[in-house]
Amino acid sequence: MSEAVIPAAPVDATHDPLPLTGERTVPGIAEENYWFRRHEIAYARLLEHCAGKTVLEAGSGEGYGADMITGVAQRVIGVDYDEGAVAHVRARYPRVEMIQGNLADLPLDDESVDVVVNFQVIEHLWDQAQFLRECLRVLRPGGRLLISTPNRITFSPGRDTPLNPFHTRELNAAELTELLVEAGFTVSRMLGVHHGDALKALDAKHGGSFIDAQIERALAGEPWPADLTADVAAVTIDDFDLREGDIDASLDLVAIAEKARR
Repeated sequence: MSEAVIPAAPVDATHDPLPLTGERTVPGIAEENYWFRRHEIAYARLLEHCAGKTVLEAGSGEGYGADMITGVAQRVIGVDYDEGAVAHVRARYPRVEMIQGNLADLPLDDESVDVVVNFQVIEHLWDQAQFLRECLRVLRPGGRLLISTPNRITFSPGRDTPLNPFHTRELNAAELTELLVEAGFTVSRMLGVHHGDALKALDAKHGGSFIDAQIERALAGEPWPADLTADVAAVTIDDFDLREGDIDASLDLVAIAEKARR
């Protein structure tokens, strides 16, 4: 599914996106666009799993993803721990039913949703196993958990602790699978986000790594070169590949896990 055909829901554009702090990605910032699109691809490619369903987005952040899901789902509930994020989503994305709550103790009844979406969040959590048990609890039998997270192997290579100060524990594909299975899920698919041809060309253009070029400029605290800004701003979800195979070389992991039917 391309960006052009993602169903749109009403947005109150008088409310600006949340400020960029490094903890979450937000739309509408040219220098952040690469990371925003890299997160957005999971929503776009897995949107079909939400069609006609009651969906919980656990850790809804700025709310753009939950809002995208409202275009196809029967009902979308968002849960986030941050008061500011909850207030922002309620104001900007009125179709999303927002609840403030702890992801390790989800404020929902047992077997009350069909799908749980958790994109680029689990790496921020201290008790990942408890969170996944909560996802299993609130899902109806046969329900699905859609989850994405940075691939530890490529995101923080050779490190025991994450590079991102907001991350508590990053995972590789085997570790994510183990957590999901131990929580009671069956992993039906493990996919990886990769650079497509256009982004591979930008890797070559910017010294071998388009990502490193962005990080270096951000850390320098100086204005970005015009060509780098333009290249980042032009990235779309179609510049990424989401596929099985070569999983340990992927940028992000995207898993589809299922709760057993009765």
